[in-house]
Amino acid sequence: MHVRDAMSTVVLTIGPTHTLRQAARLMSARRVGAAVVLDPDTCGLGILTERDILNSLANDQSPDTEITGTHTTTDVVFASPAWTLEEAADAMAHGGFRHLIVLDAGEPAGIVSVRDIIRCWAPVRRAAARVTA
Repeated sequence: MHVRDAMSTVVLTIGPTHTLRQAARLMSARRVGAAVVLDPDTCGLGILTERDILNSLANDQSPDTEITGTHTTTDVVFASPAWTLEEAADAMAHGGFRHLIVLDAGEPAGIVSVRDIIRCWAPVRRAAARVTA
């Protein structure tokens, strides 16, 4: 299976000047754990995750004044839709993160998460277990 089979094509894109509270509300409303942060001034893509917001709160920072640009990961590993799920899982395990932005022709095409990969692998593993039992 490939990343294209598992990725979510609904990509929440926010700007670097959104507050963390605004980002959290948008992420919650769309039921996603990460947002792509697009900075028009740098033409760069970054990612903001639930963990980034949690870390800010744990440091007693205000979600109403902290902006996403300050908490965005910009050193991002991007996936291709053609990657295998094994390649995506290896990249996540190696980098210590749970989300990959999927680029197709240089544009964000989706996000794949550890949960997405598990959803794809679980039925395959159950079927294989039935065959070998």
